[in-house]
Amino acid sequence: MHRHAHFGVVLRWLAATAAAALTTFLLVWLGASPTAAGMIFLVLVVWLATRAGIALSLYIAALCALSFDFYFLPPVHTFLLVGAQAWVAMFSFAIGCAVVSRLAERARNQAGQAEQRQAEVSRLYELSQAMMLIEDAGRLYRDLPGLIDRIFALDGVVLYLCDQEQFYSSTSEAPIAVREQMRAMAQGRQLAMHADYGATALMLGLRPIGTLAWRPERLSREVATAIGAEATIAVARSIAMETTARVEAAREGERLRTALIDSLTHELRTPLTSIRAAATTLIESDGLDAEARLDMARIIDEEAARLDMLIGEAVEMAEIDANVVEVKLAPQNPRALLEQAVEGSRKTLAGHKVELAAEGEGEERPAWFDPHLLGRVLRHLLENVASHTPPGTRVKLSTWRNGNRLEFSVEDNGHGIDPLDLPLIFEKFYRGKGGVKRRKGSGMGLAICRAILKAHDGDIEATNTPGSGARFHFWVPLIEKEPSRAEIKRQ
Repeated sequence: MHRHAHFGVVLRWLAATAAAALTTFLLVWLGASPTAAGMIFLVLVVWLATRAGIALSLYIAALCALSFDFYFLPPVHTFLLVGAQAWVAMFSFAIGCAVVSRLAERARNQAGQAEQRQAEVSRLYELSQAMMLIEDAGRLYRDLPGLIDRIFALDGVVLYLCDQEQFYSSTSEAPIAVREQMRAMAQGRQLAMHADYGATALMLGLRPIGTLAWRPERLSREVATAIGAEATIAVARSIAMETTARVEAAREGERLRTALIDSLTHELRTPLTSIRAAATTLIESDGLDAEARLDMARIIDEEAARLDMLIGEAVEMAEIDANVVEVKLAPQNPRALLEQAVEGSRKTLAGHKVELAAEGEGEERPAWFDPHLLGRVLRHLLENVASHTPPGTRVKLSTWRNGNRLEFSVEDNGHGIDPLDLPLIFEKFYRGKGGVKRRKGSGMGLAICRAILKAHDGDIEATNTPGSGARFHFWVPLIEKEPSRAEIKRQ
């Protein structure tokens, strides 16, 4: 690279020398007067000063002065100056070349500085736009050094945040000495960096929030200050976003707890009221016949089952909120899982026509998943179908392999799901218009399904099938070989 740069400099000087020689030849060949020759030589010097700098222009000015003296000032073809007029002409030409060369160099430098400032402003604008597009605070901290490094063509940028006691680097980890200097600068114990790093403290008002360091130390003070100000604004915005998110999370958690208490209070009180009324009737009414007593006993049994279901859902939701759902992988045939789910929900599905469909009928091809968790998902989905579809409805359970996913679906031919409810049915305590009218369910079943599948690295979606009916489609990772011990039992 240095050899090519040196060759380029030599080439420019040779080209300038050739230009001076060619200009001299043309002026002599055309028989130009001394005044015209002096003006043309002066134009050549000014042009080179604006293109190549003052050193080359002074060199060409010297060549032009010698050519002017030798070919145009009497006596010609000598370097002697005879008479005051020749001395004045030569002196004026030399002074003019020096002055215009200096002015041209200054204009050239100012133009270069203006272009540099324009490029710096464009880079600062690009940096601000890139930072504004990052809404996640953690990602901003990780990406900010890389953005500054790339946009300003540096060799490494390091961000230190006081509150987190964390360093983020665009390349490899910064040396220990540099990190200690950045920490000291943030605390006001050091005002400058050593080695080849430049740095600026990030101040939010009078409170330090971190330090930004870069390598090499070639950024101007103005640019470094502007970068530091933009980084401070971005970090402060991210801190505000994190604080807002924590406040909103706490507020949402409090709202959910209140909703849970209200929902459970209402839902638990309904079956308890029915149980107490039926039990009181049995105790206080001696004239009841056998059929009436059987009806009261049936009411108690049904409401007790409903009460047990509500308590079970509340416990499940508490486990999920506490993040204690444990996934235990075991080998099992997917069709067998469907059969067990139908068998366990036989009473719930009474009056419904159940169909099973599995890929590769007759093949015993086990997959590794948590049958207990997926069984809970199927149980909730079947209970949801039973409570939202009339008797005689067809219910179809399917399973198949699709690439790296093991997929399941529960489909019915009932009335379908209201399109306005579709985006919200997996939210906690949301029961939809139909559920609210029928006073059925706690609104936790589908939320529990999604949370269980998320813990299993899967997901679930709901759609309306063409014509009529609803379809719940969920999946988990397909594991057909025995996984490691760490994967068999994982959180």
